[in-house]
Amino acid sequence: MERIYKNPPLAEALCEFQFIPNVPWDLTIPGLIYGRIKDRFPRRKQQAGLGIQLRPTEKGVEHKIEPAPPRVQFLNQGETVLVQLAPDLLVVNQLKPYPGWLKFKSLIIDTFNVYREIANPKGIKRIGLRYINIFEFTSKNLRLDEYFNYYPFIPETMPKALSSFLVRSEFPYSDEKEVLILQLASIIPRDPDLSSLVLDLDYAMIAPEYISLDDIEEWVEKAHDEIERTFETAINDKARDLFMDGGQ
Repeated sequence: MERIYKNPPLAEALCEFQFIPNVPWDLTIPGLIYGRIKDRFPRRKQQAGLGIQLRPTEKGVEHKIEPAPPRVQFLNQGETVLVQLAPDLLVVNQLKPYPGWLKFKSLIIDTFNVYREIANPKGIKRIGLRYINIFEFTSKNLRLDEYFNYYPFIPETMPKALSSFLVRSEFPYSDEKEVLILQLASIIPRDPDLSSLVLDLDYAMIAPEYISLDDIEEWVEKAHDEIERTFETAINDKARDLFMDGGQ
């Protein structure tokens, strides 16, 4: 059962589908999909093709922007939920406030079914369910082991203070057909008086057509269970107290 927090650190949840097409991408597909979902997502935007990767720098971990195919975005009125389309790509993003897993899963499945009906893909190349959590602390001399069970190991003979860091681990599942990517990193804070960290969890199917189009709901449920279990394992009770109290 999903654990409910009063002030969760979740900044964004998203589910990304990369499809194997039956035929070349038809430019009418975004318009047809918009016609089916415009009641929930009336706002339309065109986004330049950009991809974001974490990159460590002297000032902390920054976002590295890389070229990617242009995307069409459909957003709700508050622009807290969006559907993104590019050739053979569907992404469903949920920003704050997060409505809970059941509602987010319903959004994923409903949108996937519309895409499947209109685009008629042959299969799935990759699926990723990702949760991005931002932690903010007033302390500049943060001890990671006070809040996290997952953090960089520092030998006794090395300085304990860190100006920036990035820890990334990949855990194989299902005979390496799936993977859970776990990252903890310092990031540039929104306020210079704060210390900010990101805990990023991405559970992905990486073997093309390992999951059939009919098994998506079961797969995202499993992916969410693994992400939730890993999140709860990566933090400790002192971190959980922040979510109950609203911060430190």
